[in-house]
Amino acid sequence: MILPTKHVKAERALIGVGGEVLGLLTEPMTVSRLWDALRERRSAVSAKAPVDYTWFVLALDFLFMIGAIEAKRGIIERAAP
Repeated sequence: MILPTKHVKAERALIGVGGEVLGLLTEPMTVSRLWDALRERRSAVSAKAPVDYTWFVLALDFLFMIGAIEAKRGIIERAAP
């Protein structure tokens, strides 16, 4: 689930979705704007690898737990290095 396996492709694993989310966070965004950007990117790249909202939230949780992102007043941003 977190890492790709024989049954979970890299683009569906939480670490893969989290990497995409980090790539989209070039500026602070609201959760809804980030969700829209991820869906737009996914539909442009591959229609065969959709991500549902639950999986997106799990990826945000994962990124928050490892200290990669921060949430301030409803805005998601990359954590300072």
